[in-house]
Amino acid sequence: MCATAWDQLRVICADFGIEPAAVDVDEVAPTNPALRAEYGDRLPVVLLNDREHSYFDVDEPRLRADLSR
Repeated sequence: MCATAWDQLRVICADFGIEPAAVDVDEVAPTNPALRAEYGDRLPVVLLNDREHSYFDVDEPRLRADLSR
């Protein structure tokens, strides 16, 4: 699911001239266990402006609308 979401995000973000960033919560868990605790059961999670935008699936219409603002 994460790979599918990443592919979708790359396409959507490219349309807006934005480079998406990814964080592997398992990889950072030793130094940031709170991140894994917060998002680990809802992966993948899409954050926009440091706020949760969607999880499991990329809400493409909503994301495109929000990026247009």
